[in-house]
Amino acid sequence: MTERFVVPVRLFGRHRELAGAAELSVELAVGGTVGDVKQALAAHPGLSGPQSFAIAVNRRYEPDESPVTEGDEVAVIPPVAGG
Repeated sequence: MTERFVVPVRLFGRHRELAGAAELSVELAVGGTVGDVKQALAAHPGLSGPQSFAIAVNRRYEPDESPVTEGDEVAVIPPVAGG
């Protein structure tokens, strides 16, 4: 059996509205990655479909292959536009 853990994922902006929550819990296998977090979020009914966002782990933007470990602070960062 694969060891698993739950990581809280904070949501901001439009993603918070779509999910109907400021935070979601995502279950990952030990050795899980940012890509696994994105896949788990895509399974949420409010977040299914094409989404544009970045993931920050411990306040740093991380690519999909970056590891996520128990106790990490994970956040969905929506796209930023400005002028």
